[in-house]
Amino acid sequence: MMDNMSYPVILTLMVPKETKSYRHVYFICFLALYLFILSINILLVVVIITEKALHEPMYIFLSHLCINGVYGATGFYPKMLSDLILDSYVISSHMCALQTYVIYSSLLSEITILTVMSYDRYVAICKPLDYHSKLTKNTCVKLILLSWIIPNFFAVIAVLFANLRSICKYHIDKLYCDNWSVVKLSCASSFVNNIIGYAIAVTFVSFIVFIIVSYVKLISACKASLENRRKFWQTCLPHLFTLMNFTFAFLFDFMYNRYGANDIPESLRNFLALELVIVPPVFSPLIYGLNIRAVRKRVFISCVGHYK
Repeated sequence: MMDNMSYPVILTLMVPKETKSYRHVYFICFLALYLFILSINILLVVVIITEKALHEPMYIFLSHLCINGVYGATGFYPKMLSDLILDSYVISSHMCALQTYVIYSSLLSEITILTVMSYDRYVAICKPLDYHSKLTKNTCVKLILLSWIIPNFFAVIAVLFANLRSICKYHIDKLYCDNWSVVKLSCASSFVNNIIGYAIAVTFVSFIVFIIVSYVKLISACKASLENRRKFWQTCLPHLFTLMNFTFAFLFDFMYNRYGANDIPESLRNFLALELVIVPPVFSPLIYGLNIRAVRKRVFISCVGHYK
């Protein structure tokens, strides 16, 4: 058992470049971004909950995507803001494990929720007559529970096995803790962790393949109908853009952590690592939520009514 099971070991994180000169600028930017993520996601969730017209599966699934965005962002931003304001880039092993779990489970939940949303759009467009019989209240509850339980189950296993190893290094070459960075702190064999990592990767790549297949079928179905094309452009294309962006950043981060070369610029690595915790919670509610006219209209009415 590792020593930090009895007391927290202090780990160091990567220090952002030029923090001495621009530390307060970075702090203001990250704070503004975090507040924006909280406000836009919470606003959408509140509107979907309070407006009965939005009590449909598509909007309910969207609200969970927003909740997941807030959850994941909270795993990153408070610690980053604390580091910047205190100019101290350290973290205890226990807090590192917690941050790893929150960010990791959030990223995996992003994939499962997007999978559920793609299934919803597939049934709505390709089998509209069966929509209400297939997407019943009980089915929606089961899909939502699975979209949270599956990623959290895998995240618990991955983080647990990573933190049960004895460590011989104390620096994480990243702006935040992630699972493979913790694994690399140990000088012991990472064979078991590799197996777990690839099992998780295969599982969630299969979800991504399911989404791609559903969209291939959606595109085929939309060719024959103007109404279906309108639905696709309004509700599916933003979803597809979000998925492609997220998948690229996630796979790059996964592969670089294991096989990355030192000659890849630090700025590029940081950009793609930060993209995972910045882009989904910012752009998912914007390009997927507010792009839907029914949601946009209700948000506008709520905001106008609030300021009257």
